[in-house]
Amino acid sequence: MGLMSRTSAVVRAWYSKILDRAEDPSVTLDYSYERQLELLQNVKKGIADVVTAKKRLELQTKKLETELPKLDEQARQALAANREDLARAALERKAFAQQQLQSLDQQIDDLAAQQEKLTDSEKRLSAKVEAFRTEKETIKAQYSAAEAQVKIGEAATGIGEEMADTGLAIQRAQDKTEQMQARAAAVDELVESGTLEDHTSSGTQLDRELAQISAQSQVDADLERLKGELSGGTQKELEKESK
Repeated sequence: MGLMSRTSAVVRAWYSKILDRAEDPSVTLDYSYERQLELLQNVKKGIADVVTAKKRLELQTKKLETELPKLDEQARQALAANREDLARAALERKAFAQQQLQSLDQQIDDLAAQQEKLTDSEKRLSAKVEAFRTEKETIKAQYSAAEAQVKIGEAATGIGEEMADTGLAIQRAQDKTEQMQARAAAVDELVESGTLEDHTSSGTQLDRELAQISAQSQVDADLERLKGELSGGTQKELEKESK
């Protein structure tokens, strides 16, 4: 259980490090700014929808207002013609139209209040978005400057990732070279001691040892011959001198 927990912690730390490297503050800030612009556009669209609805109600109000005098005139004409029933119908329509006007006026007032609230919200949000835009550009400039400074420092001190990779490559090459040199020396030692057969040369190890003994015997024989020649020459010189 402890091993699994430590492994999970290592994986989380590794994943967090990758995300930290991959995350670009400039991209994050630009995305946040775009989201705020979308919210601002939604508020503006809401204001436009409210205004459109209010204008539609105002048109209905004007239409009803123009119908009221007509209905009143129709009722007067019906009474003049002794048609009280028609006059009553016209007046009922007038009363209903007046009720509609009252309802429309209330709706228009509600929409006007909503429009005012949305307009105030739009102004505040627009100011915040503009302030965020200025701040994000400042942060982006600071980040770019810091990033450039880090790159310059890494290039100057040789601690950048590329230099680190180069150093590792050199170290690996040196390690491999030392291993190969040690292996070559070991092979030579084994061949010299006879543990390994040199298959590139003719004969076996026994043949090479016998050849070495024969060569040594030849060397000893030649050495004795030369000693004898030198000794014989010295004896002859001594005999000449005695005569």
